[in-house]
Amino acid sequence: MGSDLTGRYVSLLAPLRKRFLEGDVDPVGVNDTSAGIGMKYIAIDAMGGDFGPSVVVEGVALAYTQLQQSSGNCVRFVFFGDEDAINAQLEKYPNLLSASSVVHTDVIVTNEMKPIDALRHKEDSNLGMALHSVASGRTHAVVSAANTGAYVTLAKVILETLPGIDRPAIPAVMPNRNGMSVVLDLGANLECSPERLVQFALMGEVLARALLKKSSPTVGLLNVGSEEMKGNAIVQTTGQMLHSIDKITKEDASLDRFNFRGFVEGNDIFGGAADVIVTDGFSGNIALKAIEGVILFLFDLIRESGKKSLLHKLLALLMLPLLKNVKQTIDPRLYNGAVFLGLNKIAVKSHGSADPFSFAKAVCVAVNMAQSNFSDEIERRLQLVTKIQ
Repeated sequence: MGSDLTGRYVSLLAPLRKRFLEGDVDPVGVNDTSAGIGMKYIAIDAMGGDFGPSVVVEGVALAYTQLQQSSGNCVRFVFFGDEDAINAQLEKYPNLLSASSVVHTDVIVTNEMKPIDALRHKEDSNLGMALHSVASGRTHAVVSAANTGAYVTLAKVILETLPGIDRPAIPAVMPNRNGMSVVLDLGANLECSPERLVQFALMGEVLARALLKKSSPTVGLLNVGSEEMKGNAIVQTTGQMLHSIDKITKEDASLDRFNFRGFVEGNDIFGGAADVIVTDGFSGNIALKAIEGVILFLFDLIRESGKKSLLHKLLALLMLPLLKNVKQTIDPRLYNGAVFLGLNKIAVKSHGSADPFSFAKAVCVAVNMAQSNFSDEIERRLQLVTKIQ
């Protein structure tokens, strides 16, 4: 292990994997108090997504630079996957190299791998070992751009869900007129009972407090109309349950207020009607993909229109500062990084097609969450469900 002589990165051979998973090996120095109080170690699946190590490592390098500027030297990274491919990329970023370790895995979870096949390799794959490192406390959070089905399945089995949670939810942070909002679920749960939607609402509210720094975030339930009589039986029952929780927290001063504002519509996602918008994964995923598609279509339309004539080119140049400002607000890459809500530990999902800039955002989300008592807050908030049963 010649690379260890430089203290720059560590490679674990196959015979050491079991010891690493059981906590007998400390390859990244998590238990080294000399690293300083508050040091966070982030597990990175280097092989996930459409582009693998080339984009992942560059994205982590960007995130590391941003984090050093904002909060100092308080984070280290552990990359899981093909050692040679990862090290070839790390050599390009000396600053990141000094803060990184590498754990080699022979088995790679690909975009095409089915969840059941990923489960068979939960002990020796890149994604499985990254998740195990978080479960055992060797790292504090994991980031991956792996396919959603495999990632959710492995995360649920390895990290396990909090008491009272059936299945983790995937949220996203989106811009709106008033700032930003949390929207969930975006694909992990295609069909949802009222009880599960209530869980989403409570977890989304905690996420809004942590990420958006909202002291009393408002919660809305996505429906085909804002009127109380609209919607199917599931949405109606969920609305009644959320109104009951709102009433309980309003009457009990010892509880943080759960501020349920009722039903909201699709146009309210950008309208800023609520800080948290709750829906099932089927509707949420369609809404997310439609929004991203519209944004990309508008950018392409503006770009092509600017090429039609000299006048259009001149107008485009005059509008360039305005367009850049708009892009900086609605660019989907700015909001990459979805925390799987409802797990005992922190797992962050990046878009599979993320570029380095976008992947860096997901890494920053993981660090932010690792620095909070996020899971404890969710577990405490979920106790409200028992008050309406």
